[in-house]
Amino acid sequence: MPSALITGITGQDGLYLAELLLAKGYDVYGLIRGQNNPKRALVEETVPGVKLLTGDLGDLSSLLRALEVAQPDEVYNLGAISFVAYSWENARVTSEVTGMGVLNILEAVRLYSHDDPAKVRFYQASSSEMFGKVQEVPQRESTLLWPRSPYGVAKVFGHYMTINYRESYGMHASSGILFNHESPRRGPEFVTRKISIAVARIALGLQDHVTLGNLDAKRDWGFAGDYVEAMWRMLQQPEADDYVVATGETHSIGELLDLAFQAVGIDDWSGHVQQNPAFMRPAEVDLLVGDPSKAQDVLGWTRQVDFPGLVKMMVENDLEEQRLLAGK
Repeated sequence: MPSALITGITGQDGLYLAELLLAKGYDVYGLIRGQNNPKRALVEETVPGVKLLTGDLGDLSSLLRALEVAQPDEVYNLGAISFVAYSWENARVTSEVTGMGVLNILEAVRLYSHDDPAKVRFYQASSSEMFGKVQEVPQRESTLLWPRSPYGVAKVFGHYMTINYRESYGMHASSGILFNHESPRRGPEFVTRKISIAVARIALGLQDHVTLGNLDAKRDWGFAGDYVEAMWRMLQQPEADDYVVATGETHSIGELLDLAFQAVGIDDWSGHVQQNPAFMRPAEVDLLVGDPSKAQDVLGWTRQVDFPGLVKMMVENDLEEQRLLAGK
């Protein structure tokens, strides 16, 4: 039975990846911060087969202890402070966790597997936010990185550090440059989930509008449950490498609103949406769209859920959830 250690187990990707690995017969360990982590119960309920270990990406010794317990064949580093807007307000802590945390887990894996650098296969969750002020459309593995947020800068550090450990120490270390991926498990602070929850509440008469920022920003949105399959496939390759994981399509916030409101029978949402400059980014990333050709050709990966299906899935989930919360 292969063993895997997942950092960031409490996030949507961690939960979907844990489900995938458990279904494939893995012994799965998840790293969580703090003994009273509020999301511990969520993990225990969603993926009860996962063994939880306490550790912190900022604490090398705790990572080494986790590796000694898990004895992993694969390590998936999904842990990060991943809310981009937060990174402008807290650039230092974002850099320490999202950037230096990658160095810590890479070094822990290197020390743990010192007798055979490639015996533990490592996955780093890189991000399309690294492209920032995009230098070509669509973005591919060779596109120049030009991050536009402290979060993006931290991810670039982690991305290049992963490449450096692969090239310097012979580690089997791969990075997945994942474009925006969403699901009903996405946190409510992210715009897609903010919209799906608000639309559900508007349909149920629990609120009358949602306040957003830039409605023209465009993203390449996919389903998180599809994207974790690509992560696993990367670590099954004989040679480590970096891959863009995306749909190859771009959609605006306005298009997302069209589909979300249509899912509850509202064709004109103009009266339900307000804009507030406070939700505008200091440095916007206007157009992100990835070229997934390499992942498709080398990994044999394809997405299963299209954009309309993703939005409908999220709205229907939040309709049920908000109905239960409201007792309707």
